[in-house]
Amino acid sequence: LIILLILNFYNPAFSSAKQKIISQMKITNILSFNFTQTVKDKNENGSCIVKYPKKIFCEYIGVNKKIIVSNGKSLVIKIKNSGNYYIYPLKKTPLELLLDKEYLISKINTLEPKDTDDQFLTFTIFENNNEFTIFFDKKNFNLVGWQTKDIYQNLSITFISSIKVNEKIDDRIFRLPTNN
Repeated sequence: LIILLILNFYNPAFSSAKQKIISQMKITNILSFNFTQTVKDKNENGSCIVKYPKKIFCEYIGVNKKIIVSNGKSLVIKIKNSGNYYIYPLKKTPLELLLDKEYLISKINTLEPKDTDDQFLTFTIFENNNEFTIFFDKKNFNLVGWQTKDIYQNLSITFISSIKVNEKIDDRIFRLPTNN
């Protein structure tokens, strides 16, 4: 009886937080943000626009001025300075799942959040030999980052800030770049 009382006392808070996260995700169709990405102790910064499902456009600040674009099927990484680009099937990257809002909602529904540093609620998802963790702000329930392994199996941690939801965008940004 005591265990049941304790579970009922603590579980509704997480359940309520989980429902608020899901509600926030359901109303989000477009997400714009700045990011800091850390891979192998190297930080990169930039900005991104995500349009659900599965579209993303990111511009990195820095020497290479990298651009990442997904049209929902392919992911292109283009190095602006050199003009070189690399094309990957989106389904072979963790972004396939991270950019699928309905998939994330269904997974969050079945998982219990972990409280991290009294600042974040995290959900760790295992799928197709991939493991990734998504972070939500504990106060406003916004997505604030994720942790994955990149296409080279390096740990990649991305934190996002200056988040804007459902701003009008030009869909042409999701056109895959050409090599010129």
